[in-house]
Amino acid sequence: MTQFLPPNLLALFAPRDPIPFLPQLEKLPHEKHHNQPYCGIAPFIRHFEDPRDAPPPTRAETREERMERKRREKMERRQVVVETELKLWDPHNDPNAQGDAFKTLFVARINYDTTESKLRREFEVYGPIKRIYIVYNKKTGKPRGYAFIEYEHERDMHSAYL
Repeated sequence: MTQFLPPNLLALFAPRDPIPFLPQLEKLPHEKHHNQPYCGIAPFIRHFEDPRDAPPPTRAETREERMERKRREKMERRQVVVETELKLWDPHNDPNAQGDAFKTLFVARINYDTTESKLRREFEVYGPIKRIYIVYNKKTGKPRGYAFIEYEHERDMHSAYL
């Protein structure tokens, strides 16, 4: 059957040259004779350093300790930020905190696509609206999902609330 194969494929099946025999260079480890018998580390102890001269071992931080340390550091950093912001905060000069609280209605869970005009259209049914303030995220500028609606009269706010 192989006589029908082309010569390039027959060359793949040709036997290789035999492996040449080489004499053994050394004795095998179990045949060697040792001048000294096997021993432990006792002769080398004198080369070790004195334990009294060694530096104290350093203690590695465990995962729980590292997490606790990071949490504590984060709380301390946040506490400093809160304290500085608290010193700068003046509620009487805040432009967003204006109007009468008894005439203001808090509306929560509104859709993020809701605009001021949509809120005005829905809530003007209960009375004239003085001001609408939709709260936005300071960093991203996206709405937070709640708003404050200030009516001109307190009775209009109560009718909208009920």
